[in-house]
Amino acid sequence: MKYDFPITRTHEPKEKPNPDNLEFGTIFTDHMFIMNYDSEAGWYDGRIVPYGPIHMEPAAAVLHYAQTMFEGLKTYRAKDGAIRLFRPDMNAKRTNITNDRLCIPLIDGELFVDAIKQLVNVERDWVPNKDGTSLYIRPFIFATEPFLGVRPAKQYTFAIILSPVGSYYKGGLTPTRIFVENEYARSVVGGTGEAKVGGNYASGLKSQEKAHSMGFSQVLWLDGAERKYVEEIGTSNAFFVIDGEVFTAPLTGTILPGITRDSVLTILRDWGVPVREERFTIDSIFEAYGAGKLSEVFASGTATVISPVGDMRWKDREIQINKGDIGALSKRLYNEITGIQTGELPDKYGWTVEV
Repeated sequence: MKYDFPITRTHEPKEKPNPDNLEFGTIFTDHMFIMNYDSEAGWYDGRIVPYGPIHMEPAAAVLHYAQTMFEGLKTYRAKDGAIRLFRPDMNAKRTNITNDRLCIPLIDGELFVDAIKQLVNVERDWVPNKDGTSLYIRPFIFATEPFLGVRPAKQYTFAIILSPVGSYYKGGLTPTRIFVENEYARSVVGGTGEAKVGGNYASGLKSQEKAHSMGFSQVLWLDGAERKYVEEIGTSNAFFVIDGEVFTAPLTGTILPGITRDSVLTILRDWGVPVREERFTIDSIFEAYGAGKLSEVFASGTATVISPVGDMRWKDREIQINKGDIGALSKRLYNEITGIQTGELPDKYGWTVEV
């Protein structure tokens, strides 16, 4: 379904950045999408307007009680010039999972996807064409009702902004160094681990800062109760290749149901690679390494697609995986997923949506 969103174009277009020097999430396009919600009117007044500050009262509920969510996806320019989104319907579904958890009004999935498509179409000249680049899409919803009281707000804003990006990590596919966190916890059963909320990321900054101070790129989170079961790597889902099988944490409410994670699992099963979605301990990972059975570790996520891990430290033990090089399976998965995203490989799953 196509919605009739009015478009107000900027009178001061920005200069497009050099695609050879793109960082992640620092430059934003000329326009954004905005839509409002009121408990009596529902979602209304969707429009595309020039990118700029959002007016909000100091008493806005989001500033005091963190009633806000966000999503992230990318659009790519194919070799033939076509612009394609990757599985936006999954982002729409996950948006409403998060909304439900935070008592934010649900938003129609078709509206969500069409708003993205129309905004990207307005900004199609901003989609970079260099290998490894894309246009990052950030939909987000936040409570705007001005009140001081702990209850769901009655007014919200839904917005979408766009940012041309390069690799999330400056080294691209260069294997990262990971610190296993056993002091702080990212989430607990019954918490918001499976939702895309800013608080999950804010609470992880202290651990990330600690890891960076010791020369590590990211942290591997353990469960919040016993600090022994493997969960996520930073903001990404974690995978371990042990004796030819791929292990990843199950979706039991404490980790994010990653869209790239789902894509990885689908492809692996199609390839006939054994996959085990079950709880496993950090001890078992180091035991597998000692037995010569741990061949690869990698993370998956929208920002990185696939991020191989070269070194991992837990307490006073540090191991190097696959001699610090990217593994064959990690590389193959990266090539497969990015090939589908950019149209260089056939999309037999129907995951891409042309703008």
